[in-house]
Amino acid sequence: MATEAFMLKESALLSIRAFKSLFMLVSAIVMVLFLPFRGRRRVVEKEEKNQNHECCHHHHHRKGAVVRVPAKIVPWKSGGGGVGVVAMKVFDYLVRRELAIKRVLEDGDEKCMREYWLFGTKRGDTIFTQRWTPVSVKIRGLVIVMHGLNEHSGRYSNFAKKLNANGFKVYGMDWIGHGGSDGLHGYVHSLDDAVSDLKVFIEKVKTENPGLPCFCFGHSTGAAITLKALLDPKIESCIAGATFTSPAVGVEASHPILEVLAPILSFLLPRFPCNSAYKKGLPVTRDPEALIAKYSDPLVCTGSLRIRTGYQILRITSYLQQNLKKLRVPFLVLHGTCDSVIDPTASQKLYKEASSSDKSMKLYEGFSHDLLFEPEREEIAKDLIQWLNSRV
Repeated sequence: MATEAFMLKESALLSIRAFKSLFMLVSAIVMVLFLPFRGRRRVVEKEEKNQNHECCHHHHHRKGAVVRVPAKIVPWKSGGGGVGVVAMKVFDYLVRRELAIKRVLEDGDEKCMREYWLFGTKRGDTIFTQRWTPVSVKIRGLVIVMHGLNEHSGRYSNFAKKLNANGFKVYGMDWIGHGGSDGLHGYVHSLDDAVSDLKVFIEKVKTENPGLPCFCFGHSTGAAITLKALLDPKIESCIAGATFTSPAVGVEASHPILEVLAPILSFLLPRFPCNSAYKKGLPVTRDPEALIAKYSDPLVCTGSLRIRTGYQILRITSYLQQNLKKLRVPFLVLHGTCDSVIDPTASQKLYKEASSSDKSMKLYEGFSHDLLFEPEREEIAKDLIQWLNSRV
């Protein structure tokens, strides 16, 4: 009996040691390999450049706009929001929401009315949205803004106000885990949730503004979310067009082994943080001040990319790559040739494969990822607004 007990004890210890070894091995693999946003700079072939010049409406870069939101589940508010701490996770998003609300309330621009609105999802999450409404300019159309990974809709306030000046009412949504919305900062359990939330938001915006043409703008992962939503015939039918900057339709795993490991690791260690370059900052813009402003903003997540978030981006990218031909809405896609986050050739594939009869693409030589925060941001905004103006 003693011998048997000893053997059982040893077996248990070995199992624990084996589990620890396995966990350390998996952690090491993750830390070394898991960086889905591995930048790859590619030189665009002259033939492709010539083709792009032919298909684009513009050849050089230029400038660009306001806030408000719909009301049904929760009415529009110009103030409020309390902070309560039950757990660190709750404290985190409540503090973020309080800051997001504060920024809306403290916007003293007299040319626009800026408001925030919260709506609840079927999952029980609260999503923060905001709206910029021009005060003295006749409203001709609507634009729904979807921000990129780790940022928030408030970063596009200047662009929204340029749109306001051109007669567009602008709506922005902080998707789950971002800005003033619920969730662990920068963590996305499922991007399909963000797609579903966007669809609900689009329907609310359209209901609040009957008769006005509605456009979408999406940056990076926000563009990927928007693209997937636009593949839904119901959403496609109510959107007049879309504009994209640096769309995340060409994200690849940093190592082939991750094609196999990613689904497993995202299930076992979904919130495990991986080494990423966000904190130090991949060269997402060539403007040093814009880079500092981004990574010193508490509403921008500067921590390591979490495994499931990375896997979700790989998944939506794979889905879009297989379904680009189903895209039929008019669109404009802009991309910098020196984007080290998303390969610009992915935008070229989007342009070539989409079934849209009205589509345009423009590559900006030497520009980086965050086009609306580049030194030439005014030129970028102007190109976007000119495209929208020509379709209202």
